[in-house]
Amino acid sequence: MPVKVLVVDDSGFFRRRLVEIFSADPRLQVVGTANNGQEAVDKVQSLSPDVVTMDYEMPVLDGISAVANIMKLKPTPVLMFSSLTHEGARVTLDALEAGAVDFMPKNFEDISRDSAVVKHTLVDRVLTVARTRVGGQIKAAPVAKRREAPKPIVTDRGVIIPRARKKVSLVAIGTSTGGGPMALQAVLTKLPKGFPAPLVLVQHMPAAFTHAFAERLNNICQITVKEAVDGDKLQPGVALLAPGGKQMMVDPRNGGCVRILEGDERLNYKPSVDVTFGSASKCYPGKVLSIIMTGMGADGREGTRMLKASGSKVWVQSEDSCVIYGMPQAVEKAGLADDVLHLDHIGERIVKEVC
Repeated sequence: MPVKVLVVDDSGFFRRRLVEIFSADPRLQVVGTANNGQEAVDKVQSLSPDVVTMDYEMPVLDGISAVANIMKLKPTPVLMFSSLTHEGARVTLDALEAGAVDFMPKNFEDISRDSAVVKHTLVDRVLTVARTRVGGQIKAAPVAKRREAPKPIVTDRGVIIPRARKKVSLVAIGTSTGGGPMALQAVLTKLPKGFPAPLVLVQHMPAAFTHAFAERLNNICQITVKEAVDGDKLQPGVALLAPGGKQMMVDPRNGGCVRILEGDERLNYKPSVDVTFGSASKCYPGKVLSIIMTGMGADGREGTRMLKASGSKVWVQSEDSCVIYGMPQAVEKAGLADDVLHLDHIGERIVKEVC
């Protein structure tokens, strides 16, 4: 059966263009359209679509309020369209917090062109969002099992030597669209003030979004979060977020810093988890705690392979707590995961591992 789509936008042109693109693909069926947020809420209840595409700026009821009401009345996966501006980024992050699964830039010039690439991207994203957990809702975490204390080493002379734990010099977290921003928020807000290790964060996002996202995280976290700039030092309790459209590499010079490079067109992701994780494996062999969380694709698999080979730890988010299991699944299927953790437990486990 085709995926049922409800298209919501106050622009008649944008609405019609989306309907044309979706209707041309046999895997999709447009079951309705709406030109304001309240109409969208009503039609979700009456038409039961599998996925909703949603504008954020609309009359009667705005997109964020519409998403919140949909999640309350009839949770349905929502793909937001947003402008590539700082304010657009803020609004999109609010929509994700309200329950939207993912977002795409709203670009009238791109959507007006008869481009096969644009059509493929739109259809593929809608199909992916439709397969996510309803409204991005996640099962509650099971009760965490109490971890046993490390067993001591007993020599042939009967001497007991405590088993030493490797020092974590860097925490590296990679995630993508499809639940990534809210997953990062859930983890980082659990880290205490005075956290003793530096962090590097890679979240697939457009360039206009990462600064607003870093600001948002910094305002709600006890640790410091900032969008990385070239030469930023790695400092305990400071999380550096890779800027959108560029690559972030870890550099051991000057006591440890990051280098921000122009995005290589040969790489699909800018920023790329593989690039950051791979560089970290060379700078801090055996001393990185790396975590791959919810998101589309397989970025991070090769970077974690390098980290694992150097002796570092690799954790992945559990399938039942992911909105989209793509990236964690790629790492787990490759046999690289040392542990699989529910989202609710990742923050507290980082604290136990590092502090």
